[in-house]
Formats: sequence, structure tokens, C-alpha cells
Amino acid sequence: MAPKRSERTLFLAWQDSRSRQWFPVGRLDADTTRSMFRFRYTGGAERAQLEGGFSLAADFPELKGDYRSPVLFPLFGNRIMPTERPDFADYVQILDLPVRADPIEILAVDGGSHVTDAFEVFPKLEKGADGNFRCRFFLHGWRYVNSTAQTRLDRVAVDDRLHVTLELSNPVARVAVQLQTLDYHVIGWAPRYLVKDLMMALAESPGTCVAHVVRVNPLPAPSQQRLLIELAGNWGRHEPMTDRDFQPLVE
Repeated sequence: MAPKRSERTLFLAWQDSRSRQWFPVGRLDADTTRSMFRFRYTGGAERAQLEGGFSLAADFPELKGDYRSPVLFPLFGNRIMPTERPDFADYVQILDLPVRADPIEILAVDGGSHVTDAFEVFPKLEKGADGNFRCRFFLHGWRYVNSTAQTRLDRVAVDDRLHVTLELSNPVARVAVQLQTLDYHVIGWAPRYLVKDLMMALAESPGTCVAHVVRVNPLPAPSQQRLLIELAGNWGRHEPMTDRDFQPLVE
């Protein structure tokens, strides 16, 4: 196993409640070894303001602020379970992580969704020298598939392979990335804020995108964490998460 990197990047995503569109609005750079955390809004925040009426987070009131801290900002830290909770071990097991996982590792998988706001967190996707990439996420939208697919979903097991396909007529997002069982039941979708980059992998390196089920979490696990998926592929010449939406407004 490769050694854990101390310097990692997470993005903050915000969802417009009217259009249901997701915008990457902020970037968190973290060095857990040296206890250094830095937050900046990205170009996606300006677009979210124009298209969705996005309001800046109370923790970060200046659009072009450069926020630094020796501890994780509350907006992020409050999204994960405290380690002293007696059910913390069960919590990280749902995420397929060890008990010693640090907050950035946890947020990268958990997503940190709250019923009290419209934010989620996701990790910066990394491209290898050979163009390959690998990412994990919880299956989105499974509650909205048809009854036949719901029945099939009940039989999905760990290590099951899944088809990864591009959907060009999604009624909500228009373009989406579907996850299908090998017998072609659509059981859900990849997160919308990853679609643009996943779409490039499907276009530039057809047939290289593959996915499988990492973990199945039955009740009483939260419904949004029912299926943990790992997706791998190749980007060819595409550089992920480099468009203006992901670029910090402060250098």
C-alpha cells in the first residue's frame, strides 16, 4: 500500500435547491502532518452566485478571502463524527476506513452532507503518470430507480462489477453518469459534481472506465451511504478539475 500523503485537497460543493444543480464553490488544502489548513473560494462560487443565488458561508464571509488555520475549520470539522463517540468504529467501517483515519480521509469518502445546509465535500481527483485514476463515492439517486431495479439492488454484493455509462437525457441533470449491474439494471448515478471529468474519461478512453461495489451498508446505516463504489479509468490527455470552477479566486 502506498504511504499516506499529508498534503491533500478537498472541494466544497453547493447545491441550488431550485435547479438541483451542484457547483464546486471552495477548495480546502490540508496538511495534517503540519496542522495547516487553507480555504479559498473558487470560480464555481461566482457562477453559483450568478446562476443560483449562492450565499457565502458564515465561516468564510469574503469571496476573495484567504483563510488559514492550524485546526480544521468548523464548516468541515462539524461534518464528521467525533472520535470519542462510542459508535465511531462503526461509522468508519461504513466508509471502509480504519479507526485511525484522519478527518480529511473521512471527509473524502463520507461527503459530509448535512440536513441543515446544501454543502457536500469531495476529494480532488488525482491523475497518475499513465493517465489512470481511481475514486470512491457513495451511489447517488438509488431511491429514484424503478421497482425492478430496486429489487435488483437488494441483491448487489461486495465486489460486484458495474457498467459505467453516459446518460445524455437525464431529466434532472441532462448529462449524468449511470451505474448499471452487468445485467443492465440502472441502480444509481455518480455524484453530479464529478460528471464533467468522468465524461472526459468515457470520451477519451472508451472502455477503460470500470466500477465495482466496495461495501454494502444495510440499515441502520444512513440511506445515502448504502453502496460505496470504486470507479477507475483513464483520462488520456485530459487534466481533471482544472477548469475555472475549480480554480481558487486567490492565488
